[in-house]
Amino acid sequence: MIKNLAVLPASSISRLSPAKINLFLHITGKRADGYHNLQTVFRLLDWGDYLHFSVIDEAVIFTVDSELDANKCCHQLIILVGAETITADIEDNLIFKAARVLLAAAIQSNTLPEQLAQVHIALDKHLPMGAGLGGGSSNAATTLMTLNEIWQLKLTQDKLIKIAATIGADVPIFIFGQDAIAMGIGEQLTAIKLPDQQYLVLTPNAHVNTAQLFAHPKLQRDIAELSIETIKNQFNDYVQTLTTPYHNVFTPVVTSLAPAVSAALRYLQGLEAQALGTARMTGSGSAVFLPLDASVVTDKALLAKWIEEAPCSAYLVRHL
Repeated sequence: MIKNLAVLPASSISRLSPAKINLFLHITGKRADGYHNLQTVFRLLDWGDYLHFSVIDEAVIFTVDSELDANKCCHQLIILVGAETITADIEDNLIFKAARVLLAAAIQSNTLPEQLAQVHIALDKHLPMGAGLGGGSSNAATTLMTLNEIWQLKLTQDKLIKIAATIGADVPIFIFGQDAIAMGIGEQLTAIKLPDQQYLVLTPNAHVNTAQLFAHPKLQRDIAELSIETIKNQFNDYVQTLTTPYHNVFTPVVTSLAPAVSAALRYLQGLEAQALGTARMTGSGSAVFLPLDASVVTDKALLAKWIEEAPCSAYLVRHL
C-alpha cells in the first residue's frame, strides 16, 4: 500500500544508452518455448540515445508486503517524457517495463525499501526504431541499472541480466556492458576482446516486422553451432571482413523485402575495396554498417564524401 510522501534531496544522472551491432548473427535452432537459439558477437558503440534521470524531491513511502502491485508502484514512482511518439500507452514502453520488472523483482525477493524516490526520466532519442541497433533494449537496460542505483536495491549484475532477459533478448548485453559472444536467446554472454574499430553506419528508412522475419520460409534456422573458443580464435573472420561460415541469416530475407535496405547495403559494398572491410546488416535490420580500416579513418575528406553521398542517413561511429 502507498502511504504518503516524504522529502528527499534532489539529484540528476545522465547516461548514454548505447547502440549495438551484430558482427554476425546465426540461428542454430528453434526452442520448445517458441524462441530461437542464436549465436552472435555483440559490439557496443559510442553512439546512442541519452537518458536523463532526475530524482524528484519527494519519495513515495510504501507498506511493503507480497500484495504490493508493481505496476501501480511504477505509476507512482516514474514520470517518463520524450517517449510519447514511441508508444501511445506508457505501459508498453520498454523504459516503463524495465522499471516495473525491477520493482516486481524487489517485491518478490522482499528487498524493496519502504521509501523510494520518485524519478523523472527524460528520453533524448537519437537511434531509429526497428533498425537492429538495440535502441529500445538499451533504454531498458540503462533504466534497470540506473534505478537499481538510485533506489539502492543492490541487485547484482547477474540478477539484473536475468531480469533483463524477461524484457527482451537484446537487453542483457547492455547490462553486461562490453563486447560479447552471445548464445541462447542472447542472455548467455561471454566477454570477448576485440581490436579498436570505427564503422560507417547507414540507417535506411525501412522496417520489417521481426515476427514476420522469424516466420519467413527462407530464413535459415539450422546453422551449425560453433564453440566459444572457435568464435574467439576466428575473430579475424568476422571483425573487419566477413568470411564463411560467418554471416547474418536475416540479410537475404530483409533485403528481399525492403528495397531501401538493399540499396544501403549495395552502397556500402561499393566502398569495401577502399575501406578494406565487409559491409553487412546488424540484427534483423534495417541498419547496415561497414568496418573501416585504420588507413581510411584518418582521411576526413573521404569519409565526409561517403556520408554525403549515402542514400540515407549515415554516421561515423566507434566501438564503445
